[in-house]
Amino acid sequence: MPRAKVQRKSTAIDMTAMCDVSFLLLTFFILTATARQPDPLEVSIPSSTYKLKVPDLDMGILSIGKGQVYYEIIGADIKMATLDKMGEKYNIKFSPEERKRFSVIGAFGVPIQNLQQYIQLDGDKRAAFQKSLQGIPTDSTNNQLAEWIMQSRHSVAELHSTQMRVSIKGDGAEEYPAIKKVVDILQKQKINKFSLITSAEGGE
Repeated sequence: MPRAKVQRKSTAIDMTAMCDVSFLLLTFFILTATARQPDPLEVSIPSSTYKLKVPDLDMGILSIGKGQVYYEIIGADIKMATLDKMGEKYNIKFSPEERKRFSVIGAFGVPIQNLQQYIQLDGDKRAAFQKSLQGIPTDSTNNQLAEWIMQSRHSVAELHSTQMRVSIKGDGAEEYPAIKKVVDILQKQKINKFSLITSAEGGE
């Protein structure tokens, strides 16, 4: 008796469910992603062969260039807590809306007296405004940068029970006295360990 032949059929896989999941994931990542804040100070950092990943939390970044100093506090909760402490120090009352707007600002470089006006601005107006104010004051009689660093360190210790790490992003062409002034501020607060942000050797 001859063997019965089984008719071959092409295999069909329904991809509808997979497409739905893919689009849901894509929508989720788009809605939850945060846009990277542009650097308000153009800094051409020197190159280095040493590689170490910069932490994403509990960190302060000092940008130095053209004789100006900008400061960036990593972490929205740390930013708002630091702003509250600075407001108490300089007798400035920040509203809930101003605190919220400040929590998403990247690096900033304005005196504390002009900070409320700076927070209310948007985009290019904000960048132009802070460029006209020559960065955060570092004078011995009005050393607001030292206060920002100190208050942000206190905020990290209180909220996250750890020490804040500090990194310096200095322009490769910046003169030594400008860098030394910032390093002296750190050493006066007994911060003798900090990172220097560089680019990979050869531009990789």
